[in-house]
Amino acid sequence: MSKMKTRRSAAKRFKFTANKKIKRAKAYRSHLLGHKTAKRKRQLRKPTLVDKTDYNRVRKLLPYG
Repeated sequence: MSKMKTRRSAAKRFKFTANKKIKRAKAYRSHLLGHKTAKRKRQLRKPTLVDKTDYNRVRKLLPYG
């Protein structure tokens, strides 16, 4: 059987933790930042985990993760 291909777009967006959870960046941090509070922008910098409802979908994109 041939090798499976990794979706390169997903590989650039997601990283795996040591326990095989998937880290992602938060949304709403690219533009229109003037009216958002400093606290909100600071919290958007922190990474978060992919939700369990999306976990299997993301996992299929990254077969060797």
